[in-house]
Amino acid sequence: MESPVFEEIDPASDCDCPGCVHWRRVLPHSPAGRTTAHPAAHRVLALAAVASAALGAGPAAPAAAALPHAPHRPGVPAGEERDTPQGERAPLHGPGGRPALAGKPSAITRTEIIDRAKTWVAAKVPYSMTAYWSDGYRQDCSGYVSMAWKLPGNEWTGSLAQYAEPISKEELQPGDILLFHNAADPEKGSHVTIFGGWTDDTHRSYLAYEQTRPHTRRQATPYAYWSDSDRYVPYRYKGVTPEEPAPEPDGGTPGAPAATPFPGAAYFGPGAHNKYVTLLGRMLVARGAGGAYASGPGPRWTDADRRATRAFQLAQGWTGADADGLPGPRTWELLVTGEGRDVEGGAVGPPPSSHGVPGYPGRAMFRPGADNAYVTRLGKQLVRKGFGRFYAVGPGPRWSEADRRAVEAFQRTQGWRGGAADGYPGPETWRRLFS
Repeated sequence: MESPVFEEIDPASDCDCPGCVHWRRVLPHSPAGRTTAHPAAHRVLALAAVASAALGAGPAAPAAAALPHAPHRPGVPAGEERDTPQGERAPLHGPGGRPALAGKPSAITRTEIIDRAKTWVAAKVPYSMTAYWSDGYRQDCSGYVSMAWKLPGNEWTGSLAQYAEPISKEELQPGDILLFHNAADPEKGSHVTIFGGWTDDTHRSYLAYEQTRPHTRRQATPYAYWSDSDRYVPYRYKGVTPEEPAPEPDGGTPGAPAATPFPGAAYFGPGAHNKYVTLLGRMLVARGAGGAYASGPGPRWTDADRRATRAFQLAQGWTGADADGLPGPRTWELLVTGEGRDVEGGAVGPPPSSHGVPGYPGRAMFRPGADNAYVTRLGKQLVRKGFGRFYAVGPGPRWSEADRRAVEAFQRTQGWRGGAADGYPGPETWRRLFS
């Protein structure tokens, strides 16, 4: 009797069932560059061959093809456990997915780290533990950090710490990471995010840059993460270097105090809270953009800072991306040296709060666990509007069920129902409440 004929079929290379993930990690790659097959596949093929020989049946390929795989799992809503399996340590990949030459870890500034992280957010790089983006980095959470830190290869959560040193929560700065490596079961919960700055002065929420399903994202995230929060450890890349000081402009006055160098783009924008925001605001006021501020510049970045910065940029004749309201090195240089054109009177326009309607701070300020001044302001306004019956002791900075019920009651008076009256204030709820 002729020997049975069958075709060997490996499990899909991107199969993310626990078994396939495990064997891809522990088994070496074949010389041909193809991932070694899952042992279960060989067992099925062997059984199929025996059955074919015994029964005189046809090829055993259908038996192998019937090997079950986990279905694709779509992205989960914010607040639920992340589904982010990851690939193994690997070199950077060049054209055609081939490993590129390894290099040494590079020195990098915080601004560069955040700027690199933003490139994947803008491109919405799809999540994958087996695919590599055009820059050679693997498209999973640890590959994303490897890219942002400009590491010479693709690391995983079990190896990233060797390039960093642990720090405290209070020491976190943009470009640092929050890492959870589950050594007992690396495929269960292990994850890493890039710290982009605190969203408020309570340090209960931060801007997280992360690679997760379905693609790279940047969003306000409760500290340290949605799940397993107590298991995340802050780390700082050992190669972080200070920002290069801005060169002294030609014609500088000898003996004059040195101008403050541009600290980097990471210190400005939503979520930023630092002394450079205050300094920026004061310089903008001095150049005629004070009309954007209702109560003066402060350390927290607000829409007033954006509007004032944009007014100054427009005064220079800049347009498009050059007048986006976020200060770059050139904007900063003109401000600190006093050069360029001032903002003409009325060019900024009145701030949104000039009519008693404060700017909406964002949904992240109103959720279970939130503790900030916006919650207090919201509660006091609800009391003024006649919804104080929901408060037993009066509004406070910590978000509570009383706040939610008061907001819901207000929303229902607007004729809203269902999800539009869920008790959480959105921009329209905020506008109507303070109008």
